[in-house]
Amino acid sequence: MDHHTSGQHSHPSHGSSFQWLSFAYQSLTEIPYETILTQTDTLEVLDLSYNLLNENPALLGQLEKLSTLILDCNNYTSHVKFPYMPSVTTLCINKNKINNLPVFVEEIRRKFPSIRILSMMNNEAAPSYFNGGSLTQYTDYRQYVISQIPGLEILDDTEVLDKERAQARKTYRLQQSRHSSRKKKEDASRKHTHMQKKSNAVLGE
Repeated sequence: MDHHTSGQHSHPSHGSSFQWLSFAYQSLTEIPYETILTQTDTLEVLDLSYNLLNENPALLGQLEKLSTLILDCNNYTSHVKFPYMPSVTTLCINKNKINNLPVFVEEIRRKFPSIRILSMMNNEAAPSYFNGGSLTQYTDYRQYVISQIPGLEILDDTEVLDKERAQARKTYRLQQSRHSSRKKKEDASRKHTHMQKKSNAVLGE
């Protein structure tokens, strides 16, 4: 990739204005919102890769048309907090410091409801031959992510196959059903306690 100095590039496509901004390779420690937020209703692709970023990108939620967010090679951890971004379909966050898969995947699932492509290679939470992970670890990782984000079409550099989806559902169904039955019991217990208090209050009057 080229080193960019101006940071801003526009790329027209098929007569319409396809807007993208690149701030790659600029040793940034803060997101340059003053430039980015001038395009809240037109920006579609934002590339912040190869920097030193680790701040929660809260203000990016103002980008109404953003479809692709590239955060490769920064210092983001599993606990990064994204804004709600329903227009984003592609997130690249390869080679960061993500080591807790459930925490990170839950954040992605909640904040990017339209996501179709997720790439998080070269993170500790994404075991593969890149970072010494075994085939079993890699398979488990893929199944977990696919089970939690059913709409994914591509994970890392590999298409999500129907048989993978089926296996992921099978593998993680038990875990989810256990969780939901535990929640039902807790809700029932809470309801019972509430009714008991109500009953006691009535009797006490």
